[in-house]
Amino acid sequence: MSPEAIVTEMLRKDAFSRWLGIELLELAPGHCRLKASVTPTHCNGFEIAHGGIAYALADSALAFAANSHGWHAVSIETSIAHTRPVVPGQTVFATARELQRSKQFGRYTVTLIDEGDRTIALFHGTVFFKETPWSPLSP
Repeated sequence: MSPEAIVTEMLRKDAFSRWLGIELLELAPGHCRLKASVTPTHCNGFEIAHGGIAYALADSALAFAANSHGWHAVSIETSIAHTRPVVPGQTVFATARELQRSKQFGRYTVTLIDEGDRTIALFHGTVFFKETPWSPLSP
């Protein structure tokens, strides 16, 4: 399957990413760029985006970048540092880049920026590549 077909299939089954309003902007093996707009339902009691929103957007970018190689990939370790608050109405862009990849493991970084090109969070993740190829019959 092509990277685009893989991500289309992943999104079809991913109600949470659809709820976030994720839009795919760029995709290539080991690389993904997404965007999502922050809504009031994404906010916490301080009226800023809940940390889980940036985390979820970054996690989706990681998943799409890693799985775009054609093998099922699952995260085994992730971390995030929030550097700037985000408020409703702002658009967040997440860019995942592959740092290292072997047969079984991959390391990625995801940079999240706002529409003013200011970094709002930095995410790092490690994935495990299963021996399951993506195919039209993938579970």
